[in-house]
Amino acid sequence: MECQEEKPIIYTMENKPIVTCAGDQGLFTSLYTSLAQQLPREPMEWRRTYGRAPKMIHLEANFVQFKEELLPKEGNKALLTFPFLHIYWTDCCDTESYKSTVKEDMMRWQNSLRTHSSPDWVIIVVETNDTKKKNKTNILPRSSIVDKIRSDFCNKQNDRCVVLSDPLKDSSRSQESWNSLLLKLRTLLLMSFTKNLGRFEDDMRTLREKRTQPGWSFCEYFMVQEELAFVFEMLQQFEDALVQYDELDALFTQYVLNFGAGDTANWLGSFCLPVRNWSGLLLRRPIDMEKRDGIQRGEASLLDLRSYLFSRQCTLLIFLQRPWEVTQRALELLHNCVQELRLLEVSVVEGALDCWVFLSCLEVLHRIEGCCDQAQLAANCSHTVGLWAYATDKLKSLGELCGLVSEKGPTSEDLNRTVDLLAGLGDERPETVNSLQSPYKKLKEALSSVEAFERHYLELSHAAMEMYRAIGRLRSARLVGKSLAEFYMRKGDPERADKFLQEALKSYVSEGWSLPVTHTRRQIAECQKLLGRTEEYLQTSALLAGDVNLTTEERNHFCQEILTFTGKTGDQSHKVTLSMSVFTQLTRLQFHPATASVHSGAVLQVELTLRCLMPVTVHIQQLGAIIHFDLDHGGTLGRAKGARRQTKPGTIEFTQSNSAAGPHTFSSLAAGPSLELDEIQDRSPTDNSLNSTGVVCKNTHLLMRRHDSTSPPDTPNCISPPTVSMKEGAQMLKVQDVTLEPGNNSITFTAPSGQPGTYTLRQLCATVGEVQFVLPHIYPSVRYEVYSQEPQLTVEPLSEPLLAGLPQMVKFTLLTGHYAVKKGDALQLSNTDTMPLLPSTSCTACISSPTEDSVRESILSIQSSEKVTSISLPATPPYHTLEFQLEVLCIIPSGAERPPNERLTNGEVRHRPRSYSHPDTPMTAIDQRMSIDCPWSIYSTLLALTFYIPFKTKHALLSAGNRKYIQVCVQNVSEVNFTLAEVKLVKKQQASLELQSLSTKTQQLLCSKHSVFCLWEVRWKDDLPSCLQCVFSASFSPSNQDVSASKPFHYQFQLERVTTLYSVRAEILPPAGEQNCRSGFLCGLEVCITRLTEPAEGELAEESKTDTDGLKTTKLMYEVADSSSNWAVCGKSSGMVSMPMTANATHKLQIEVMPLFAGHLPFPKIKVLKYLPHTAAVAIQPDPDSCVENDSLSLLDKTLDDQADTASIRSRGSVHSVGSGEPQQKGVAMPRLEPFSPGQVFNHSHARQVLVLPATDDHIMEVNAT
Repeated sequence: MECQEEKPIIYTMENKPIVTCAGDQGLFTSLYTSLAQQLPREPMEWRRTYGRAPKMIHLEANFVQFKEELLPKEGNKALLTFPFLHIYWTDCCDTESYKSTVKEDMMRWQNSLRTHSSPDWVIIVVETNDTKKKNKTNILPRSSIVDKIRSDFCNKQNDRCVVLSDPLKDSSRSQESWNSLLLKLRTLLLMSFTKNLGRFEDDMRTLREKRTQPGWSFCEYFMVQEELAFVFEMLQQFEDALVQYDELDALFTQYVLNFGAGDTANWLGSFCLPVRNWSGLLLRRPIDMEKRDGIQRGEASLLDLRSYLFSRQCTLLIFLQRPWEVTQRALELLHNCVQELRLLEVSVVEGALDCWVFLSCLEVLHRIEGCCDQAQLAANCSHTVGLWAYATDKLKSLGELCGLVSEKGPTSEDLNRTVDLLAGLGDERPETVNSLQSPYKKLKEALSSVEAFERHYLELSHAAMEMYRAIGRLRSARLVGKSLAEFYMRKGDPERADKFLQEALKSYVSEGWSLPVTHTRRQIAECQKLLGRTEEYLQTSALLAGDVNLTTEERNHFCQEILTFTGKTGDQSHKVTLSMSVFTQLTRLQFHPATASVHSGAVLQVELTLRCLMPVTVHIQQLGAIIHFDLDHGGTLGRAKGARRQTKPGTIEFTQSNSAAGPHTFSSLAAGPSLELDEIQDRSPTDNSLNSTGVVCKNTHLLMRRHDSTSPPDTPNCISPPTVSMKEGAQMLKVQDVTLEPGNNSITFTAPSGQPGTYTLRQLCATVGEVQFVLPHIYPSVRYEVYSQEPQLTVEPLSEPLLAGLPQMVKFTLLTGHYAVKKGDALQLSNTDTMPLLPSTSCTACISSPTEDSVRESILSIQSSEKVTSISLPATPPYHTLEFQLEVLCIIPSGAERPPNERLTNGEVRHRPRSYSHPDTPMTAIDQRMSIDCPWSIYSTLLALTFYIPFKTKHALLSAGNRKYIQVCVQNVSEVNFTLAEVKLVKKQQASLELQSLSTKTQQLLCSKHSVFCLWEVRWKDDLPSCLQCVFSASFSPSNQDVSASKPFHYQFQLERVTTLYSVRAEILPPAGEQNCRSGFLCGLEVCITRLTEPAEGELAEESKTDTDGLKTTKLMYEVADSSSNWAVCGKSSGMVSMPMTANATHKLQIEVMPLFAGHLPFPKIKVLKYLPHTAAVAIQPDPDSCVENDSLSLLDKTLDDQADTASIRSRGSVHSVGSGEPQQKGVAMPRLEPFSPGQVFNHSHARQVLVLPATDDHIMEVNAT
C-alpha cells in the first residue's frame, strides 16, 4: 500500500479502526488485499465491561503507513484517529541484514511506541522458500531470525511475534499460517478496542459528572459522547450508537426543563439567541457537517442542535430498519421544540416556527418514502398521518398569517411578511435542487399566490382525512374537516363548511365535549343563516339559547332570534316544528291520585314539571299532551296493576342529558338510554295457574339503534334539526296561555277518564306563534288506567283462626265497582243448620270512598226466616267500599247420622261440611260455605269460611274382670283455655244399663295443649248387651268468660262386643325342690283359659263347630311371647286349643320357660286369638294381601284341624289366613286368625311379677328392674 497524504477525517460509517504498518512496506503492499478481505470474515465475541451483554462483531481495519505524527498526543481523546494496533513487517532471513538494518529499525519503532505509551503492537515475520534458498549460507545454524527477534524484543511477550509462512501459496500450511495470523490480529485488535474504549468511557463519564461545575459546556461533552457513538457506528453497532444520541437528547431536554423551572446554566445562553434560519430538518446527509461545526464552536441555535441530533438518530434508525419510529420521534421533536423555544424565551420571527415545522414534516415524510415502497406506506399510514395533519395545520397558520385565506387576498403588509419568511429559509440545499416536489419548493409555491395556497392546503387536508378514515380515527378526520370548514367560511363558501361542521359535531356530542359542541354549533348557526335554512337555524338557535357555556348576552341574542320569527304573521297552515327538548325539558310527571288508576268518570290530574332552558320568559299560546287510548289493557284489575307498576307511586322522574345542564351530563348521553323492562306471564286459561314467566324490553327501538346514527329527536344534543311531527286524530290534553319562566315550571292537566282502558302519554306540544315545539317521544313511557270494576263481595274473619262452637265475628266487604247500591237492595243469605247467623240488636255499616278521605256510617236492617237471612243495604255510590260485621256460629259435628240433603235458595243441593285435618295446625278444619244472592247479579255468590274444632275427643273401654269402664279423653288443641262444665255420658235404648260417673268435679279447666279424662263405670242388671251406643256431652266456654255463655259439645260413639268372653290366668311354678325360680333354670308356666259366658246366637253361627259328642266348640290360638327378652320360651310358644262354648269351660296349658335375669320379672305376654277355619266364610273373597307368607306357615289345614297344638304359629296383623306352602288361587276360603275386641279377653296376670333368684350366690348380683 502506497503512502498517501493525510486527509481530513470524514465522520461517516465508512470509517474503520486505524492500524499502522512499519517495516517493509513492499512486503505489506503485496499482502494487503488478502489481509483486508480475510480479516472481517470471521466474527469475534466482544465482552464488554459493567456486565453488558457480549456481542459478535466483525472487525475491519484501515491499514496506514506508520508515522510518528499518528501516535496520540497527550490529552487527545479522539477515537476515530487513534491507532489501535501497530504492526512491523519483515521477511529478513539474513543474519547480517538483520543486525545491520532491521534490528536498528525495529528499535527505533519500539522506542517511538514506548514514548507515546502505545503498548498494542505485533511483529510479523514472513517466511518463504525463495528467501531461504537465496540466503541459505547465512542462516544461523541453531537459532532462526524469529528466535532472535523474540529474544531481542519479545522477552516477556513471545506471542507478539508471529510467523507467516508462504502467504502467497495455496497450500494447507499457508492457509493454517494465515488463520493463525488473522486470529492473532483480531484478538489483539479487540483487546485494544476494549481497553481504549473502556478508558474513553470512563473519561466521558468523569466529564459528565462535572456538569454541575462552572465552566462545563454541553457542546464539548456533546462532541465527546458523539465520538463514542461514531465508534459504535464504525463497528456497525447501531443500537449502541443510538443510545448515545438518546442520552444526549435526554440530558439536553432536562437542562431546558430545569431552565423553565428557574435553574439556569451558563452554557444555555448560546441556545437562547434569536433564530435566524428556519430551513427545517436535513435528513438526506449522513452527517450535517455544517451544523456539527456550529455545535463544536458553540455557535449553534436550538433548532440547529435539535435538527442535527435528530438527523443522526434518523440515520441510525434507518440502518436499524425502524423507519416508523422515525415518524413517531419526529412528531414528538416538532412539538417539543416549540415548547422549548418558549421555555428558553428565544426570539423567533412570527411564522418562522410554522415554516420550520412544515418543512421538517415534509422532509421526514420524503425520507421515509425514500426507504419504503408504496405498499408499506399504505399499510403503515397510521405512523405518518400525524405528520400530514401537523403540516396541514401549520400551512393553514401560514396562510392566515400571510393573508392567503381571506376573501380580499393578501395586503402589502402580508406580502412583506411573506418575503421575510422566505428569506429565512435560505438557499435550497443541493440535495433537493433537482427534486420537483421538495419541501422547499412546495412551501415557496404555496406562499406565492392564493390559488397555489388553496391547492396545496386542500391536497394536504384531504390526504390527512383519507388516512385518518383508513385507520379508523374518525374523530381526528372530523377535526381536520372542521379546520377545513373554517377555511371555507373565510373563503365565503358556507355550504361546504356546513358539511364538515356537522361531521365534527357528531364526534363532539358522542364523546361529550361540551365547549367544542357550543363553538361548533355557533359556526353551524352562522352557516345556516347565510344559507337561509330557517327551520334548521331556529333549531340551532334554540340549542344555543339554552346553552350555559355561552354568555347571557349571546343566549339572549339567539333567543330573540326565535321570538322574532314567532312574531311574524304568515301562512297559518304551515308552522315550523322544532324539537321541544331544546326549548324546555320534561323533568317530572306526577299523578293525582298517586295510583295513576281511577274508575271511569273520576277526576285524574296530571302535573307536569317543565324546566325552561330559555334565558327569558316565554309566553306559550297552547301546551298540549297527545294521548293514545288502548281498550285492550283496561279491566277490573286496573287498580292493582297501576299501583304495582310505579316504584314511587304517582311520580315519574325524567333524567336529562343536555349540554345546557353542564359538561358533566355528557357521560349519560354517551351511555344511551337505560333498559326499560316489563314482566310477562303466561297463565293457564282453566285454573289461572302460572305456566311460564319472562322479561321483555319495551324500548328496544332506542337501545338497538346504530351508534353512528344521529341522536333521537328528543335528545337535546341532536346533531342536525330532527324531523318531528304531530300525530293527527289523537286525544289531547290542552292548557291555554302558559307563561314559562327560566327554570322549573308546574302545569296541571285534567285527564279524560270516561271510557275504561289504558291511556298513554305519547307527545308534548308547545305552540309559540308560528313555531311548534314537539316532544315526539315521552321516555320512559307514562300511562294511567281507567277501569270499570265489577262489584266484589268478600267475607273474612276478624281474627284468626275461627273456632267452631263459639260465636265468631266475620267482616263482609262490598266493593261496589261500577254498580250504585240503591235503597232497598238486600243481600239474601241462605241459612244452614251447621253455621247459623246469630241475631244482633244493631249492625252498623261503614261506607268509604276510594281515597278513604270520607267515611260515613249507616244502620243495617237484618231480617231472618227459616231458610233465608235478608240484609238490607244502605245506598252506596259506585266505586265505594261498604263494610259490616256479623256474628256466626259453626256447630261442632257430633258424629250423628246425616240428615237428608237440603237445597239452597237457588235450588242447588247443599253439601254438608266435612271435617278434615289441616297440615298447618293440629286442629281439625271445617269448611262452611254460604250462598248469597246479590242484587247486581242473577247468579249466587258462594263464599267459604274455614273453622277449626278446638277439641280432639277419643274414647276407650276398660275392663277389670267382669266390671266395665268407659273412658273419654277431651284434648284442647287450640291456643285458648276453656272451662268444661256439665260433663255427661248417656246411653241410648239400654234401660237396664247404668253409667255411674267417677268424676267429682262439676267444672274443670282445660288449658291449651292439655287433656281432660272422664271415667264412667258400666253397671247392668240382666245381661250386658254386645253393643253400646253412648253420647258424651259437655258445655264449654273460654276461661275468661262467664260460664253462663257456655256452648254445648257432643261426641257420639259406639262400643262393640263389650262382653268378657274369656279369662286368662297364668302361674309360674319354680323347679322341683325350689321355692323360687332361679335364672337359667327351667320353670313351668301354667295357663288357664276359662269361658265365662254362654255363646250368643251370632257367635254360634260364626265360630261354633259340633264335635262327635254333640258339643259346640270353637278353636282358639294362643301365643306366649316376651318382647322384653326376660324369658326364653322352651318348646312350643303357640298352639291351637279347642274350647267348649259353655260357661265355665276351662282349658289348661303347660309351657316351659326359663328366666334369663334375676329380680322381679313380669310375666310373659300371653295372647289369645280366634281361629276361623276355612269353612267359616266360604262366600267371602279373601284379600291375597291378608295371607301369611309361604315361609311363615308350613302346616296344612287338615293338620291344624286334627292336631291343634303340634306347631308354633306366629300371627302377623289383626287377621291372618293359614294355608299350605302351595300357591292359593284367588277366591278360595282359607283359615285365618282374628283378634278379640278390647274387653272380650281379660288377662288376670297382665301386670303380675315373679321373684327370680340368681343361679349362684355371687357377690355381684345382676338385677333387671322394669
